[in-house]
Amino acid sequence: MTQAAAKDRAGEKIVVAHADDIGMCHGANTAFAAVAGKGFITSGSVMVPCPWFREIAELAVANSQFDLGVHLTLTSEWRHYRWRPLTGVSKAGGLVDGDGFMWRAAKAVREHAQPEAVEAELRMQIDTALAAGIDATHLDCHMGTALAAEFADIYLRLGSDYRLPVLFPRSWDNYNQGIGLKLGEVDAAEHGARLEALEARGHPIVDRFVETPWGALGDEGAYRRMIAEVQPGVTFLAFHPNHSGDIDVIEPARARCRIEEARLFASAEFLAMVEQQGFTLIGLRGIRDQLRSQGVL
Repeated sequence: MTQAAAKDRAGEKIVVAHADDIGMCHGANTAFAAVAGKGFITSGSVMVPCPWFREIAELAVANSQFDLGVHLTLTSEWRHYRWRPLTGVSKAGGLVDGDGFMWRAAKAVREHAQPEAVEAELRMQIDTALAAGIDATHLDCHMGTALAAEFADIYLRLGSDYRLPVLFPRSWDNYNQGIGLKLGEVDAAEHGARLEALEARGHPIVDRFVETPWGALGDEGAYRRMIAEVQPGVTFLAFHPNHSGDIDVIEPARARCRIEEARLFASAEFLAMVEQQGFTLIGLRGIRDQLRSQGVL
């Protein structure tokens, strides 16, 4: 939906229910395949450097209805389960830590990574997804890192170059929760200028960003409240559903939350509740195609 279209639907509640971290592990892939387009989850995004990327690429080729973007990845946060840049492990570009893996946190990427190395890596991730047969519908970023001040213009340029919409939040305060960057690390004036430029082109903006309620550890009530509290405008709900198996070992502390999301989003009772909320669920392929047809992208 373009920004003009959003204005025409002022007061309407528009929701993108999105699955992050696909390709990170086998359980993330099977969970997305089980819930995508089944009444709640409308889209997802893949982590191309991760070990299970090839599986989701094959699933995407076999299931053309999947609405999948690229979850641009510059961090590798888990203790033992790590991944490396597609462009290699040379320390010259600052993309890797002392063990040759991507840094664990956005702060470290900002401190060490050279912008030209970041751009080369992110371009390779997009090119690899496209070459694998994924009909990419959008770009977003893992742990918010590509939206940090040093890399945000690269992120926007990639969206323009590949003619893909990018997830861009109206309010950084709202988007920042849980992604590891501090509010003071984002220049409000620069963010405002980028926001204004996107809106002038007719690119859609996310009015409200809400992430998996990690502290709830799968409490269904937290999800029901999240759904009930959707406000007018465009809301991006970023979830992390996962089937049990590998995630239990990769991320024991939060595995339950991810597993319960996968169960909940396949629940007929939950889907019936969603249908009664009065908001409009949209995916991102339609937005991409509309922006391209109108010359915005």
